[in-house]
Amino acid sequence: MAKHGKKYLEAVKKVDHDKIYEPQEALELVKEISTAKFDETVEAAFRLGIDTKKADQQVRGAVVLPHGTGKTKRVLVFAKGEKAKEAEAAGADYVGDEETVNKVSEGWIDFDVVVATPDMMGKVGRLGRILGPKGMMPNPKTGTVTFEVEKAVKEIKAGKIEYRADKAGNIHAAIGKVSFTTEQLLENLQTLADALLKAKPAAAKGTYMKSVTVSSTMGPGVAVSSQRLGAS
Repeated sequence: MAKHGKKYLEAVKKVDHDKIYEPQEALELVKEISTAKFDETVEAAFRLGIDTKKADQQVRGAVVLPHGTGKTKRVLVFAKGEKAKEAEAAGADYVGDEETVNKVSEGWIDFDVVVATPDMMGKVGRLGRILGPKGMMPNPKTGTVTFEVEKAVKEIKAGKIEYRADKAGNIHAAIGKVSFTTEQLLENLQTLADALLKAKPAAAKGTYMKSVTVSSTMGPGVAVSSQRLGAS
């Protein structure tokens, strides 16, 4: 078992592990017990009642957080002609075509999100073994395979995040930084919760949002009332 430092152990003492906190109270506590010297990321973890082995119970999508995540993402767009110009004008960090596909296949990965126009996917598809494991493969479900490149780039720059349930039905996502106000974190958390509730598969049985936990990068988890986030 990993050894925790003195500051972490002190922070743990401030969390009542038998209590399910109101969302605002939980976020205030996460901010209070953050002890790192850097601006820690605040993360939310949702445990969903889904069977991910079944194709009709996948939960995947994207949502624009009203206050962003506190991190500006570097965007690579695969597009040609007018769409390439549109991507550049929208603020994409890198825009390229086949030459850039080759560059990525040789190991260049100096970006965070990849967008591609549908006509480029034949070539971009070759990068699946590189981009897939990093969760960066463009996908129509998350709005990253699209001819609307201006909209896609602007949304990502404004704080769009992708979410995807892992094999155990958990979703982890950044909802901001410790330096955010509690209200900003709360709005981001609620926006993500709303998106997950809308994405509930029709085939999912029983309790959908089983548990919600918020934490900072170096801090302990704080349990949040899923009912207060709209889950029944």
